[in-house]
Amino acid sequence: MENNVLLEVKNLRTHFYTQDGIMPAVDGVSFKINRGETLCVVGESGCGKSVTAMSILKLVPTPPGKYVSGNILFGGEDILPKTDGEMRKIRGKDIAMIFQEPMTSLNPVYTIGDQIAEAIIIHQRKKRVDAIEIAINMLRKVGIPSPEKRIKEYPHQLSGGMRQRVMIAMALSCNPMVLIADEPTTALDVTVQAQILDLMRKMQKETGTAIMFITHDLGVVAEMADRVVVMYAGKIVEEGAVEEIFDSPMHPYTIGLLNSIPQLDNSGKKALHVIEGMVPSLDELPKGCAFNPRCKYAMDICKENRPELISLGDGSRKCACWLRVGRGKR
Repeated sequence: MENNVLLEVKNLRTHFYTQDGIMPAVDGVSFKINRGETLCVVGESGCGKSVTAMSILKLVPTPPGKYVSGNILFGGEDILPKTDGEMRKIRGKDIAMIFQEPMTSLNPVYTIGDQIAEAIIIHQRKKRVDAIEIAINMLRKVGIPSPEKRIKEYPHQLSGGMRQRVMIAMALSCNPMVLIADEPTTALDVTVQAQILDLMRKMQKETGTAIMFITHDLGVVAEMADRVVVMYAGKIVEEGAVEEIFDSPMHPYTIGLLNSIPQLDNSGKKALHVIEGMVPSLDELPKGCAFNPRCKYAMDICKENRPELISLGDGSRKCACWLRVGRGKR
């Protein structure tokens, strides 16, 4: 493994076993995140982004979930076979996660200060008084006013945006090597969002932290990403540098996502493009390419055979589309 690679996911398959059948939420996903790099993962809801993130930290409930196959290499070591006890030493310290739903992630019976300080005490072996001081400083960094007061409050006493900022402060408190951010700025207003993104970039510059950033906001992608992974129905359909993805998208789904960004036409009105249809249910995936029922370029082969993710050019650009097979290599 290259020395610069902090995290590598190889052919990961995480399936859910339900009464309706087997649901391949993550189906053969592979990618790398380098030191100091931001990898943005984009796609509609139900495409497997969050399950991929949860799988990296082994937080998928089993059952009904099951890690069917693959490897998750952190520092060259496969962490997928590790026990819960071994994973607890990694979570928060080496790999931290900002969860999408702060109200369900924060414990309602503990104060904000106790919850942030717990990770600092465990992983940095600080005394409680020192841990609380670090927690106050982290709340101040993420833009929470009167942090000395807020540190003593409970989650239900804070607004949704403040709870989200608490989650961000908690994730950053131990200076993790890899930060997984699952829609970290969704509940925040534009001004605070800009502050949080600046904070994450500053931390990344100071510590070399690798960031896996999951978002629906392509504006954030353009601002934060070094590389982009586009997921659809549990699979990666396109991967490349952020400039390549925005300047010359290859997969019809990526093209549709970019076209869905609201733009002003000549009359000053916002022209809004939508991708017709919906992401298919995982227990009713269509034959062939999962995107073919929504794709205006779909050919007969798209409806019969699923395309593999192939390398284009020097190999850093990848696409899973029959339209591109002749331009790449397996």
